[in-house]
Amino acid sequence: MSGTPVVVKLGGTTIVEQQDVLREIVEERRERPVVIVHGGGKRLTDWLERMGVESQWDSGRRVTDDATLEVFLAVISGVINAELTEALLGLGAEAVGLRGIDRGMIRGPRADGLDRVISEPVADAAVLLTLLDAGYLPVLSPMGLDPEGRICNVNADDAAAAVSAALGGELVLMTDTDGVRGADGERIVELTPSAAAQLIEEGVIAGGMLPKVHSALRAIGPGSRAERSVIADGRTTDALRGALHEGAGTGFRIG
Repeated sequence: MSGTPVVVKLGGTTIVEQQDVLREIVEERRERPVVIVHGGGKRLTDWLERMGVESQWDSGRRVTDDATLEVFLAVISGVINAELTEALLGLGAEAVGLRGIDRGMIRGPRADGLDRVISEPVADAAVLLTLLDAGYLPVLSPMGLDPEGRICNVNADDAAAAVSAALGGELVLMTDTDGVRGADGERIVELTPSAAAQLIEEGVIAGGMLPKVHSALRAIGPGSRAERSVIADGRTTDALRGALHEGAGTGFRIG
């Protein structure tokens, strides 16, 4: 299928909560290639509690030791990826569930202090391009290999940014807010890397929005093939269409 690809990052909430955006993704797939990268942090925390594994955090990021990684692999690929793939198949999409470790698709160095977590992942798009050319909709769970070939957790926003940078096109990071807010509290429609850097330095972009902005910027950074990235509210009606075609959320472009 021809057309500019789009990578959509979804959270790992329940399928019921994501039915609307999944339908949009299936519709968009009829027009151009789409790749889904999904997270699952909240559900992972719930499962860790059930299994009696204590969650550990460092500056708001999950420390992934061996015990946590085992549950991570089971929940992210065994539960969430399977649920999303099933739901998309039910909507008529030719969905294919994948892991970031398949064919070494996602690799990178480990993040300091987080154990089995990769920082600044890099993606190889060869498998995805083959699937997209054949008309499939890849559903990718965020894991990768470190330099020693060991499986590691990858932040889903970072994984989506790496995939988008390798594929080109556009990246949509679905979240629970309608974009980046300026110092006046109003939504910023579009940001260049230099303008975003200034807002970060001034402390306007901070907290949970900061890593998302870093991922959005990484997607269009040096060496990337991506043209644009967007942070948008995935809970709204027509969320994907709004982000791609109607100026919803906050867009990032080189400028």
